[in-house]
Amino acid sequence: MATKKFRCKVCGYVHEGDKAPEKCPMCQAPQSEFEEIVEEGAAAPAKKGLNTNSNVYTILYAAVMVVIVAFLLVFVSQTLKERQTANVINDTKQQILSALNLRDQADVAATYEKVIKADALMQPNGKLAEYEGEFNTSYKSEFDNGNFHVFVADVDGERKFVIPMNGLGLWGTIWGYIALNEDRTTVYGVYFSHSSETPGLGGEIAGTKFQDRFPGKSVVENDEVALKVVKYGKADQSSQYEIDGVTGATITSTGVNTMINKVLSAYIPFLTKQCCKEGACEEGNEECCEEHNVESND
Repeated sequence: MATKKFRCKVCGYVHEGDKAPEKCPMCQAPQSEFEEIVEEGAAAPAKKGLNTNSNVYTILYAAVMVVIVAFLLVFVSQTLKERQTANVINDTKQQILSALNLRDQADVAATYEKVIKADALMQPNGKLAEYEGEFNTSYKSEFDNGNFHVFVADVDGERKFVIPMNGLGLWGTIWGYIALNEDRTTVYGVYFSHSSETPGLGGEIAGTKFQDRFPGKSVVENDEVALKVVKYGKADQSSQYEIDGVTGATITSTGVNTMINKVLSAYIPFLTKQCCKEGACEEGNEECCEEHNVESND
């Protein structure tokens, strides 16, 4: 095994061995006065420190980077949360306005405040009571929990009612809003959207070409939902209830039809003005027959 060489910096004595001598045999200088001689071309003495080529270093480096990135993501998310929430609320309000044929508004918030007069909940007898909760951006859970929202609107001096809807298409969720005239049975406008329907096929439910087929159609017949979407080309054009679906998207069209029927069936007391039926206006409840009454839950 090759030995190392050490030179005394005081007298120049060269010592060969694994380490420098305790004292220089020539000048008695202590071990600290010796330095290792590195031959030209030989590797320098290894420095102590972390081996960057080791698995431990790789794991530690990756762990630190994950922590840093996670922290940055949380920070950015929290910083932008308020703005993101505001954007989602704004988008939901625009969808409601779109059902009222007020699309692409420059100032959505201002238009919504001007047009939407109340966010109400339908009561079991069909009356509307003021909704006192925060504005919702998704109405599926509200519907599933029995909270049937009705937005009361005023468009050019005419009363309209907007009902939110949720359902399933071919690949995922679909949703929308249907706006009714003051009679509560004639469609004024609709808006539909989706999460993952096929572009050019089922995705066309979000287009005005399909949505423009709804205005003027009737919703209820004999106290039942009669409005329906049928396979493209099969709708009776003389019918006030039937609407052609999307070309080549039978399943998505069926999903829209099922959504409309399921949701509006829950609103039958409101659509048929149940509180105004014979015998419903008992003493002390005469106001239920007022066409646009929205009472407070207080």
